[in-house]
Parts: sequence; structure tokens; C-alpha cells
Amino acid sequence: MKSRLITLLCILIILPVGWMLVVKLESEVPSIRLALSQPFIGKKQSIPVEVFDSKSGIRSVWIGLLQSGKEVVLLRKEFPGEVFIGGGKEKQATFNIEIEPKEMGMNDGKAMLRMVVRDFSWRKWWSGNRAYLEKEVTIDTTSPQIDFLSRAHNVSQGGSGLVIYRLSESCPTSGVYVGEKFFPGHTGNFKDTNIVVSFFALAYNQEPVVKIYVEATDFSGNNSRAGFPYYLKKKTFNKALLEISDKFLNWKMPEFDDVVEHDSHLSNSDKFLKINHELRLANHRKIVEVVRNTDKKLYWNGAFMRLPKSERKAGYAEHRRYKYKGRIIDRQVHLGIDLASVAHSPIPAANNGKVAFRGNLGIYGNTVIIDHGFGLFSSYSHLSGIDVTVGKVVSKGDIIGRSGSTGLAGGDHLHFGMLVHDTFVNPVEWWDASWIKNNISTKIDSVRSYEN
Repeated sequence: MKSRLITLLCILIILPVGWMLVVKLESEVPSIRLALSQPFIGKKQSIPVEVFDSKSGIRSVWIGLLQSGKEVVLLRKEFPGEVFIGGGKEKQATFNIEIEPKEMGMNDGKAMLRMVVRDFSWRKWWSGNRAYLEKEVTIDTTSPQIDFLSRAHNVSQGGSGLVIYRLSESCPTSGVYVGEKFFPGHTGNFKDTNIVVSFFALAYNQEPVVKIYVEATDFSGNNSRAGFPYYLKKKTFNKALLEISDKFLNWKMPEFDDVVEHDSHLSNSDKFLKINHELRLANHRKIVEVVRNTDKKLYWNGAFMRLPKSERKAGYAEHRRYKYKGRIIDRQVHLGIDLASVAHSPIPAANNGKVAFRGNLGIYGNTVIIDHGFGLFSSYSHLSGIDVTVGKVVSKGDIIGRSGSTGLAGGDHLHFGMLVHDTFVNPVEWWDASWIKNNISTKIDSVRSYEN
């Protein structure tokens, strides 16, 4: 009986002590998650902060900004606890820290973001475990300056342009806005890493009254816009009426059985409409995905090569109406130039570049897309065969495939396209050595000679 009593007393003593050692004296420090991708703070910045403590709970959070001996408290918060033997009610908390350096009396330059989080552990004489985080930041409230190095910018509807400018500081994002369309700028072509080249385009369906300007955003989020002189020329594009026959539909529709939902009640003409509209849009989205990444290297040199001994069958931005059994059933715009030579004609790369895509591309059939650097691409469609792989660097004139009639082609030919970033432009300009000299290479050479 006495031994049982002693055992019971031991249990009554050991259990609370064990609970206190294991639970209330836990040693795990709180966690801090600071969502600051770059160590910069601009004119006005909101920084998300999350704190966690899964065991004893959050007791307090303190966040401050320090610079040259001056301290600004950004957040001081105490959290409620349960009863004495409980712990913190909150295991996780999220804050958006608003920082306006100038309003807080802070200057541009280095500063320290400091955070202290405590939990409800009984360690350190009931003061709790402490998480401490310091992050050196740079306060930058000055917007980048934009200095234009190229002068004349003459662009036609459906045509291309190049602007070269210098930024006062390194900026992760800059480029040209043509209306709502953004054309990224790229560094790396000059010794000065703040000199940016940006190829841009006026799409065939953008009117020459559209506003064009350069926008730059630095690492702190400071933004600048600056206009530059330009002249925009209106163009008129051809119209064409294409007769769609049952013979053509019976020939072509089976090629698309794997991309059009099988429906025994869907006529060939309805399949054609789905392909010419829905698949065309999906193919364009794929092209935009491919050209989103471009090498920061100017691969190409001089005029682009046209398919030798070929005849033009259709022009750029040709506005097409599709007629079937006496009725207009669809309207589309042809965003390339069709060139026909002999059947299965060898297709040369139009200029130096790297193969960015090869494969079947729906209405375009077997297609190759070449990256010429800094957002300039050429495309080759309806091929009967492809002789290059993705990533291969090709030279002007290298054979990349053979002409064909894959996709929605009505006969053997090459559909050749040029893109400035995600916008199809008129290839005729890029075939013209004089146009390239006057609008592109002279600008680049001028800046390069200035550097030297």
C-alpha cells in the first residue's frame, strides 16, 4: 500500500514536470518569412511578412527600419495568450508593412530592416524563444532617367522599328509601348550595360495615331516614361477571296482529326471553321509562348534571305474572305508571305540564328521558328520535312527543311513570317538591305562607334 502511494506521488510529480519540460519549455524558435524579392525599397512599398510558431504560439512581433543611427518602428504588436498554462492563441500571422522612406525621414542609401519575433515558451525566464532577422536594403526613391541615343524612327503599319536608349541605372524591366502592346528592351549588345536596344512594331491593325513611348522600372519599383520622335505611315493591305471546295475539305480535314473533336454530325465545312478559327487562335498562343524567350545576342547580319527562285502567292496582312457554296463563311488575316518554287524545295534559313521551335503547328503544319536575338524571329511553315533540331545554331542559307503542303495549305509552298516579339511584321522590310541599313544597322553602328 505504501509503495503504491509513493508510486502515485511520483507519477503526480513526474507528469507535470515532464509536461513542463517537453511542452512549456520547448526550444523551437518562431519562423519569419519575408517576401522581398529584391533588396530595394522605393518611394512607397508594401512588404508582406508572415510569422509562424506551431508550438507555443506567437507572443510579439517587432519590425523596424534603421539608417545612420535612426530607427523607425514599422510594426509593434503583442498577441494574447491563453490561461497561464496554455500558450499563444495565434500560431500564424500575416502583415503588409507599408514603407514610405521620405515620409519617415529616411534618405536614399543603405538601411537595415530588422525583425524580432517571440513566442510563449517558458524558456529564458518566461521571455520565450526569439527569432531575429536582419536584411540589408537599399532605399531608392529616384526614378530612372532615359536618354535616347537613336534619332529617326520611321515605321509603317505592319512594319518594324528600333530604338536605342541609355538608362541612368540598371532596370529589370524597360521597353517600348506601342499603344497597349509592350516590346521589351534588351541589354548586352554594347559595352555599357545600361544601353538598351528595343525592336518594336506597329501591327497591321494599329492606326498610325497610336502613342509610342519608352517605359523603365528600376529594382525599387520607381517608374519613368519618355517619348521619342517618330513618324508612322499608314498602309493599305490587299484583300482576297478564297473559294473553299469540297475537294479541298475532303483532302485536308482528315489531317486535323486528332485536334478537332470527333463528331459524326459535324460537316467538313464546320470542321474547317473550327480549325480556321479556334485552332488558329491556339496556334498563335503557342507561337507567343515560343517567342517569349529570346537570346540576348544579335545573331543576324545584313538582309534576310528570300526563298530562291520563288514566286509570291500571297502577301502580308492580306485580308481574306472564305467562300463556300456561294456564301462567305469566315474572315481571317494572313500574317506572312507565301512563296512557291518547285515541290519539296530546299528551305534556307533567312539569316543566322538559333532554332527555337520545330514541329507541327496546326494550321501552319510542320513549322520551324528561328530566334535571331533580341526578340526578332523568323518562321517557316507548311514544310514537308524538317532538317534541324531545337537549339541548333544555323547560318544564313543553311537548309532547315523542305517546302510542302502540311497544315491548311492548298498546295506546295513556304509560308514565311517575321516576328518582332509577339507581333507578325512585314517580311519585305527585312529582305531589303537598304531598309535595314537606314532603320537598324546605322543606329547600332552609330552607338557602337560612340562607345569606342
